[in-house]
Amino acid sequence: MEARHLRYALALAEHQHFGRAAKAVGIAQPPLSKQIAQLEGEVDARLFDRTARGVFPTAAGEAFLARARRALAEMEAAAGDAERAARGETGRLRLGFVGSALLELLPSVLNRFSRDHPHVRLQAAEMSTARGGRALLDGELDVCVGRGAPRGPGAREIVTVAVGRDRLVAVVGAAHPYAGQAAVSVGQLREQHLITASAEEEPATFARLRQAGGDGVFTHRGWTGARDVHTIMGLAACGLGVGLGPASMRAARRPDTWICDVTPGVVLPDLVMSFRADDASPVLAAFLAVTRDLCPHVGAALG
Repeated sequence: MEARHLRYALALAEHQHFGRAAKAVGIAQPPLSKQIAQLEGEVDARLFDRTARGVFPTAAGEAFLARARRALAEMEAAAGDAERAARGETGRLRLGFVGSALLELLPSVLNRFSRDHPHVRLQAAEMSTARGGRALLDGELDVCVGRGAPRGPGAREIVTVAVGRDRLVAVVGAAHPYAGQAAVSVGQLREQHLITASAEEEPATFARLRQAGGDGVFTHRGWTGARDVHTIMGLAACGLGVGLGPASMRAARRPDTWICDVTPGVVLPDLVMSFRADDASPVLAAFLAVTRDLCPHVGAALG
């Protein structure tokens, strides 16, 4: 039994005449009669009554046709699902990202992707660069956004593309002596208790800060580790010390904090998007296409 047999039977039930049904399905009447007879032989039941008034389904035929309609509908739905999946319109995308990516890059990308691909299940989770890199290497993520490329076994199979650049700023509580200043120097930071990402969670950022401030920048007055920019700002607002983070923090400015430039300027590690080179998922390709559209400077690298 093939799909064409189901279509022939449904056409015959609709037109109640072998000649009209044959014309509807695009074959001659004798082959149609033969195909229906073969179908009846296969199911071992008479599906149609041939009368002078026309051809009508039997009780067995009605039962068969009900299933045939559902079977053909499922086949058409399966083909449609396959086409949509091939275009990246359905499926799942697992995304990991550092909190600062929500301040500039991700809002526009995720808004566009969700609008254009409403049937894709987007599983997004905020996580540190180190954790996101491990999850990508372990196959738990499809794409991650962080500061620095993933490290560890399998990292050579990962594509990493810069999607944003930023510089260091300092954030203090409203009552801090630095509040109201346009800038603070790296030397001044050495005299403060600092609040910043840890070496374990953000190794590239921590290394850049140590390089800019010297080995003593984290030891003279001590430091507190914070995973994301909102925690850094919150602890600074509590008067715990001076928070260090990307300039994009200005987008999440709190009324009880003050943000200063750092001099001389310190360029932070690039915000990067990473994914497996051998991942042929149409959903990932669709996500990268949206990123290319909204970040023209990375188009060639993501191609």
